[in-house]
Amino acid sequence: MTTLTLIGKPACHLCEVAEQIVETVVAELPADVAGRVEIEQASIADDADLYATWWEKIPVVLIDGELHAHWRVSADRLRSALLAADTEGASS
Repeated sequence: MTTLTLIGKPACHLCEVAEQIVETVVAELPADVAGRVEIEQASIADDADLYATWWEKIPVVLIDGELHAHWRVSADRLRSALLAADTEGASS
């Protein structure tokens, strides 16, 4: 299982764009890979620790807890990272 965490806040245009990119990329993955991607969303408005860490970098994408991207999300780079994470998960 690969966990993708999208950190943002309400009424954030870049966060909405990042969410659309994440949803599109996951939907376009092979079905077996997409089925192993869990998408979590977190808001800096609801969590003081997230706010302290990420407030000036949202939207932020973490893959399995590791920083993948902030501010702008590249669909191609995200797709490659998710496929690589799935391959790594399958070999462990």
